[in-house]
Amino acid sequence: MIGSKELIRDLNSHFILEQILLDGPISRAALSKSSGLSKATVSAIVQELLQQKLIVEIGNDDTSMGRKPILLAFQASCGHVLSIDVNASTISAMTCNLQGQNCQLKLYPNQAGREEILPLLVSIIRDRMEKLSETPFGLIGIGLGIHGSVHENQVIFSPYSPYEKLPFHQVLEETFQVPVYLENEANLSAIGEHTFCYHVPNLVGISIHAGIGTGMIIQNALYTGFNGNAGEFGHTIIELNGRPCPCGNQGCLEQYASERAILKEYTLRTGCEQSIDTFVEACNRQEPAALSLLEEFVLYMSVGINNILNSINPDMIVINSSFTTYFPQVLTHIQERLQTPMGRHCQLVPSGLQDTSILLGAACVCIQNFLGIEHLKLHPEP
Repeated sequence: MIGSKELIRDLNSHFILEQILLDGPISRAALSKSSGLSKATVSAIVQELLQQKLIVEIGNDDTSMGRKPILLAFQASCGHVLSIDVNASTISAMTCNLQGQNCQLKLYPNQAGREEILPLLVSIIRDRMEKLSETPFGLIGIGLGIHGSVHENQVIFSPYSPYEKLPFHQVLEETFQVPVYLENEANLSAIGEHTFCYHVPNLVGISIHAGIGTGMIIQNALYTGFNGNAGEFGHTIIELNGRPCPCGNQGCLEQYASERAILKEYTLRTGCEQSIDTFVEACNRQEPAALSLLEEFVLYMSVGINNILNSINPDMIVINSSFTTYFPQVLTHIQERLQTPMGRHCQLVPSGLQDTSILLGAACVCIQNFLGIEHLKLHPEP
């Protein structure tokens, strides 16, 4: 019986904290009304949260009659989060508070192989931690975005880096004594977009970089499938006996519509090494070879997105790609090719977070686990 009471009290505390985080500043009376808990229960929980330095009293609410109630707000500066995007050529590291604000970002070059990557990450984390101010809880978690498949905090497939099966989680937790969370970069990107920008129940985020990753939010929760491979639409086959893919198949979507694939094809057509910057410049000066490849991107992405619409039927699809950032009209061209009934009812929108979507998504995972709450609705810094 005591255990049951403690469980109920714990659940109620998490619920009240979630309400303050989502709806604050808010009074105790308003919390009692919205939660259905008695004023005495709410007051006791609030007192505990104040003692834990998770919330603060910030002043009085404006009311026309009677005593003005004291307002409660979440204490975002009570701790820090460290998010890391482990890409094949760069590592981005960002610290922020527990509302994803006061962000400090630094980019590090990455040429590390299997033997070097863990010492490099330890060095980067130490460098970032040295810059953190003193807070009641210190560093509450480290989130790693992995460009590959992740299951149970382990990298199980990484087609463009040699990091499969490495003990990231174990080594970093033992070294820094804080929780470490690994997740696929496209999943984190979708979490970031859903938390900070697009608060719809069913959202698909398409992350187009070296490959094509897809994160799926179903009924406001990340869906990863049986072993973490849900959403690998970059590895759906769109060309029979097509280009070989590191996944072992041929004709995968990401071999035709990823940034890597487009730039590789542009290099072949021009005879010299190309980057995203040179490709954008060529498109802006109306170079036929570049414009032709941009049109191919539209064509192949339209096919892939039609498959997503017919498989999942989401409320919204968010595209995060340099191509849609530099050429916003590309989204309109893709939308025009979505002729199915599902396509006509689904919003196709650009990323609201762009380069920080993975990092902010990783921050959300850390924050949710630390606070023990299911739903976050935050706002990006202006």
